[in-house]
Amino acid sequence: MHLLFEKAMLWELIELQRNLIESVKLKGTSRRQRKPQILAPEKFQELVASLREPYKTMVIVAMCTGLRVSEILALRWKHIDFKAGVMRVQQGVVNGRIGRVKTEASQDDVPLDAAFAVVLNDWKGAKTDGLVFASPMTGRCFYAGIIQRQILRPKGAGIGVSGLGWHTFRHTYRSLLDETGAPVGVQQKLMRHSNVATTMNVNGNSTLKAKQQANSKVVQMVMRHEQSKAEPERMAV
Repeated sequence: MHLLFEKAMLWELIELQRNLIESVKLKGTSRRQRKPQILAPEKFQELVASLREPYKTMVIVAMCTGLRVSEILALRWKHIDFKAGVMRVQQGVVNGRIGRVKTEASQDDVPLDAAFAVVLNDWKGAKTDGLVFASPMTGRCFYAGIIQRQILRPKGAGIGVSGLGWHTFRHTYRSLLDETGAPVGVQQKLMRHSNVATTMNVNGNSTLKAKQQANSKVVQMVMRHEQSKAEPERMAV
């Protein structure tokens, strides 16, 4: 029933509203025990200022795209098209091994906002191929759990955010999409949830433009003002 109401709102058969099934309480069913943690843009900027590379750019990618950490750590420069303004999510990494993404819907193009592209291009430097975030020790993928325990949580505690983890950025991205007023269908495309396939077929060619507009609003909320004013020529590969 929950999915039925979601589809009805996506297809504009009923008004956009809170899903009525969410108010139904069933004894013995499993529910999320704790609300997802949301990181305020101001706290995010504090966090970024406290991080060293490559972790600094990693969390910017997470916050400005909503990508799962498994997808971030598997990114390759060949997946990023600066001219077209898109990042192609093709692979994921689990326990150091690169493989397929979580679901078929996860494999999609993510918008590359201009201000965010400047940050990525600065990190790229003279690199032309390989992983976007390769371990300097092994040349292979980082381990997400180690970064979370040794980097994110201690730094989060330093800015007054307890239990900071990779999912915090993904939850925050979804929350900020809500705040920008992005339609539910566009949000599901940007989050690349498994039930997005039908919506993609319905909206056709307007999908990418709508995703770009919604994504750019989030990037503008979380990035520093001076980054948004970066000169266009810095985006050149």
